[in-house]
Amino acid sequence: MPTLKPPPPQTRLHVVGAAILADGRCLVAQRGPAMSLPLAWEFPGGKVEAGEDPRFALAREIAEELSLRIEVGDYLGRGVVGIVTLDIYVASVTGGSLELAEHSASRWIEASDIDSLAWAPADRPVLPALRQRLEGQTTVGCPP
Repeated sequence: MPTLKPPPPQTRLHVVGAAILADGRCLVAQRGPAMSLPLAWEFPGGKVEAGEDPRFALAREIAEELSLRIEVGDYLGRGVVGIVTLDIYVASVTGGSLELAEHSASRWIEASDIDSLAWAPADRPVLPALRQRLEGQTTVGCPP
């Protein structure tokens, strides 16, 4: 009888997202139909490449996906689902013009809009921190 080998361990996937804030609102994006979790709302961002600084990765991903230049600020929070670890940072737009490369839609939301969106699971744990930030409570977190 052949011996069965256990499956290889799954590699953790480090992803970063931006809570892009302006005038008491946050820019969020709806995942496109070709993406995993189609039509879920999320903090835009993407994967951190091996050896890449997470803040640099976030600025790169926002430029690629939204055609915006951002300044990455305070760490906001973390969501972990399955093999995905998502770290969210507060950011502000410093240039560019919003153009969606992969997402179906984007919108600026206020704290009162948070519960009306169907969020991607990894983003949900950070929503209380976003609500506090949008309501003017500026507790600053530290990345783990």
